[in-house]
Amino acid sequence: MQLFVIKVGGNVIDNPALLQSFLQDLAAVQGPKVLIHGGGKIATRIGERLGIESKYVDGRRITDAATIDLVTMVYGGLVNKQVVAHLQALHCNAIGLTGADANIIPAVKRPVKEIDYGFVGDITSAALNIAPLKALLDVGLTPVFAPLTHDGQGQMLNTNADTIASSLATGLSAYYDVRLIYCFEKKGVLQNAEDDDSVIHLINREIYARLLEQKVLSDGILPKLENAFAAIESGVKEVLIGHAADVRSNTSGTVAGTLIC
Repeated sequence: MQLFVIKVGGNVIDNPALLQSFLQDLAAVQGPKVLIHGGGKIATRIGERLGIESKYVDGRRITDAATIDLVTMVYGGLVNKQVVAHLQALHCNAIGLTGADANIIPAVKRPVKEIDYGFVGDITSAALNIAPLKALLDVGLTPVFAPLTHDGQGQMLNTNADTIASSLATGLSAYYDVRLIYCFEKKGVLQNAEDDDSVIHLINREIYARLLEQKVLSDGILPKLENAFAAIESGVKEVLIGHAADVRSNTSGTVAGTLIC
């Protein structure tokens, strides 16, 4: 049986009209599906009102003690439950989760090296607890994951949503033919970051190595590609990177965006 594991980026979460259109398309997707959402900038805006300063190094959030409380509240509460409520209104029976729920995604706090990222979680795929997730899918529920995991000792951890999507897709590939779809605000992986129509429709390891050598890829797309190849090499059947508006096409046998193989 085919399963779609779909990750939607924070830029879509931040755009109410784009998010609503995406969720309408997602609700129309037939068969089992899992959604993982990013955090968007909502936590930053709420943090400013609460006097919690957002700190970043190379575009990555530093998650100190105040910030992990903030993102747990916003990602796991406000954003996650709003997405679930919208899906229920569209007659898609969704259930909101973090990695702590049913112990589905245990993680370890990232070790301190040159930079202390704080309460950030790194996932070990072998530690995933897929059985409860499969049980939810078996009864027709659509799991919706916030970008949060836990350390098994009571501590929540802020975790990259792309990595969560790749890890869950890998774990579920033991039971399903998984298509992992990364949805964001671009049409796919671009040859020229300034040209939205310069989509590279197919990337394999050889092409990827050549693109890296030519330095044509934007820094933001590199983690998605690394997660995509990690998933493919661990049993995921297909990975697509494309625009959130193309999710219906990308779950119906056609490809709009970049196919990773």
